[in-house]
Amino acid sequence: MTQAPYQVIARRWRPKQFSQLVGQDHVVQTLGNAIDLGRIAHAYLFVGPRGTGKTTSARLFAKSLNWENGPSLEVPEDSEIGQSIMEGRCLDVIEIDGASNNSVEQVRDLRDECQYAPSQCRYKIYVIDEVHMLSQQAFNALLKTLEEPPPHVKFVFATTESHKVLPTIVSRCQRFEFRSIPAPLIVGKLKEICAAESIEIDEEALGAIARMAMGGMRDAQSILDQMISFCGHQIKQSDVLEVYGLASAQSIIDLKVAVLDGDYDSILKLSDEYSNAGLDFYRALLDLSECFRSTLVCSLSSNDPHLSPERIARILDELRDGESLVRSGLSEKSNFEVTLFRAVEAGRMRSIDHVIRKITQITPKDSKKKTTLADQENLKTLKADTSKELATVLPTAEKLPETRKFVEENFEPNILPKPSGDDQTADSNSGAPQVSNEESTILCVKEEADVTPPNLKKNPLQSTDPELIKQRMEALPRAVREVVDLKFQGEYFAIEKIDRSKLI
Repeated sequence: MTQAPYQVIARRWRPKQFSQLVGQDHVVQTLGNAIDLGRIAHAYLFVGPRGTGKTTSARLFAKSLNWENGPSLEVPEDSEIGQSIMEGRCLDVIEIDGASNNSVEQVRDLRDECQYAPSQCRYKIYVIDEVHMLSQQAFNALLKTLEEPPPHVKFVFATTESHKVLPTIVSRCQRFEFRSIPAPLIVGKLKEICAAESIEIDEEALGAIARMAMGGMRDAQSILDQMISFCGHQIKQSDVLEVYGLASAQSIIDLKVAVLDGDYDSILKLSDEYSNAGLDFYRALLDLSECFRSTLVCSLSSNDPHLSPERIARILDELRDGESLVRSGLSEKSNFEVTLFRAVEAGRMRSIDHVIRKITQITPKDSKKKTTLADQENLKTLKADTSKELATVLPTAEKLPETRKFVEENFEPNILPKPSGDDQTADSNSGAPQVSNEESTILCVKEEADVTPPNLKKNPLQSTDPELIKQRMEALPRAVREVVDLKFQGEYFAIEKIDRSKLI
């Protein structure tokens, strides 16, 4: 007696009804409403990661449209047309692999076949998988037919790379986004499969399988099928970690603690353990990033300075930058260690804003010194007269001491901070108006007679006498004079070269 060929779990547990489709409720609801309302479009584009149910949904949709008493969302199991569509035997539901049928000649043949009526079904439905693999000429040959197909023809396109599909094709289709399936939903489906297959499996092992599947139900079912072949009817987490070279959850937590503490010895020790066990460094780095991501979410509502969101975010940036280095570098182990060392250093840094906030928090508000001012109206006048001039001759940071020396030698300060607390107290009790530190930093200067001519002292900013301006410039120190010369050349050099005779 010949034994029936074995069929893998991913095929045996393929959804046969829309109600069995996991994690794509928005697609099921939209297609169901379209069928109930009779608003069935002529072209659909299913976009999403691998193993999320795009091709399966296309088959279910074709079955819902074409079964004997349809169209309806749910189809009885005993429907002959429905069974033939799900098994790929229906002549009016044509599945085409876009990767191997991507030439313009094949698309032209498809366009000619569209004109013929379906042989046994209500609609002739073309399901083109990996449609982004079609050539430019093939897309162009399909445009007119796709925009105005015969009433009995429907198109369903599926792709994992929607950015490669021509915008002219996308605009002619109703687009459905298939999402990555959350890990809890994958775990729940795997539990159902294991219960039906009489498989005993740990909760931790299911979590590890769902983590490796990265949102793909088909990948998770394939991994489970392989683990059954390896372990039999009892599967533990250690078996999954051994087969796929994964690091345990506890070792990932230990690695996170080592990065936060800056413990280089522990990082090197764990890295050696991963290397000796033959673990996948890239997968370990992804798991570590996910662990830090959970820590970042927790730190948003925590006041622990050791786990500030800024610090965790900088560490995550370094881990993300190191992914390509670990994946494509010559030495995975060395690149893995370098990435973790960089993450440690990034966690120790502090941003300028963070430091300023800390200083503001530890500085009492009452500690700001206030300086008296004999005449507050004089302060306003001096600010208006001097701020514009000082802004034009402001030197760079490295030349500031020389400028300060020049100001002290040639100008007489009217406002200076009080050197001691006693003086401050005496002034504050005198009843004179108070100014803050920010106002006291403005240089209120008085010109000396032997430095600047009298007529320039009256209104230095409005003087146009070249001799007076020259004397003023010569009185400036060399550092300030260089800055003024550069500013003058940048603003007025182009004007000097203008031919005034050509101006209108």
